[in-house]
Amino acid sequence: MRGYYTADEVRAAEAPLLASLPDGALMRRAAHGLATVVAAELRARTGGVAGRTITVLVGSGDNGGDALWAASMLRGRGVAATAVLLKPEKAHEAGLAAFTAAGGRVAAPSDELGMPDLVIDGIVGISGRGSLRPDAAALVDRIEAPIVSADLPSGVDPDTGAVDGPAVRAAVTVAFGALKPVHALGVAHCGRVELVDIGLSLGDPGITALDAADVGAAWPVPGADDDKYSQGVVGVVAGSDGYPGAGVLCTGAAVTATSGLVRYAGPCTNEVLAHSPEVIATTDLAKAGRVQSWVVGPGMGTDDAARRTLRTVLDSDVPVLVDADGLTLLAEDPDLVRSRTAATLLTPHAGEFARLTGTDPGPDRVSSARALAADWNVHLLLKGRATVIAEPGGRIYVNEAGGSWSATAGAGDVLAGIIGSLMAAGIGPARAAAVGARAHSLAANLAARGGGADLSAGRGTAPISAGTLLAHLRESIRVLRAGVSPEEMPASS
Repeated sequence: MRGYYTADEVRAAEAPLLASLPDGALMRRAAHGLATVVAAELRARTGGVAGRTITVLVGSGDNGGDALWAASMLRGRGVAATAVLLKPEKAHEAGLAAFTAAGGRVAAPSDELGMPDLVIDGIVGISGRGSLRPDAAALVDRIEAPIVSADLPSGVDPDTGAVDGPAVRAAVTVAFGALKPVHALGVAHCGRVELVDIGLSLGDPGITALDAADVGAAWPVPGADDDKYSQGVVGVVAGSDGYPGAGVLCTGAAVTATSGLVRYAGPCTNEVLAHSPEVIATTDLAKAGRVQSWVVGPGMGTDDAARRTLRTVLDSDVPVLVDADGLTLLAEDPDLVRSRTAATLLTPHAGEFARLTGTDPGPDRVSSARALAADWNVHLLLKGRATVIAEPGGRIYVNEAGGSWSATAGAGDVLAGIIGSLMAAGIGPARAAAVGARAHSLAANLAARGGGADLSAGRGTAPISAGTLLAHLRESIRVLRAGVSPEEMPASS
């Protein structure tokens, strides 16, 4: 499990070290880690370190100092280095002195950059907010070489991952001392994230992400004494005459995700049974039988009958996942979930979130998700490339999908079925959402690569459908239970 810490939390953890260590020692720790990653990146990309060329983009303050110290260390390994000072009068004095003493060249933003093998972004650190200033944006726009960012890509908000203008898009980001929310919420700009230890003592994180091993260990599998009932029975209310596919996809995902029992209640029994004959299906909700969790909403419509069905499901005393049309109905009557004693999980995308609250989640998706979860007394999964999962008490899980292949019609129906089955198996709603989201995103990436757990690089990708994603779910679970991290797989978008 990985923890993410806000800029304020990191600064608070740095304070005692800054007070106890010799002046500049903490910066040199960070710089050493940055230099080590840059050297490894040079070796991987060019076959060596000595004789290679780097350019360092230096802003004001400590982030520029980190980059200058790192470049001075790389000079000692035979790397030719040029530092472009965006604000020469505010450049970190000790870092600049070390850089020039090591033989580094200083340039102005208007100078010719040449063709460096790699660029270090030291423009803005965790104290910065907002997009790149025009001079920095113009400089970054001229760069063609891969960029390694110091702590975070300049122009990306450290706590939200939001980008509201020009920003660095890094190939690698070197996080100093702790992962920050940007490293989960802004991965499209961060690239690969490398964490270097600088000796910080940190408390429990407010934001966490599950590793592949966490997901694999949590996945329910049958034990020696289990039967189809003891492993969890999930009920699915999904689909309608106009949208039978929602029932098929949601139910099929529930069948695939666990080894228990799936009950279906809705008008699409023929279609569901044609695809999943092991499902116990009925058109009458009252005859569905007992379940340990419900999934309600995908494709079921928003008419009066659907409204009555939603109310009946929410009147139950088991955990309920509400998605899609169920969310549209719920926006009209939030008290249906506010007063529940059993757990409720809502799974909106940004548009559905706006219907529920009257406002878009905005750039700070973590705070928005926390606020709705607390206000409605629900667990919340806010969909996106970086899925944010909030508990009513404020704890956050995040799942970075590693791509956007699951942005396809019906993929949400699959996700709902996966998570509902995990809830039926006894996993709490937030953790079930985090576990299910991880398997769902990996299935999408496997589908885009053409399937299989072969991790060899160089395999191409292609667009997928929800049906293809579902077909790769079992392989995704197998990979996760084997403890193979999706981060080890080649990028899929």
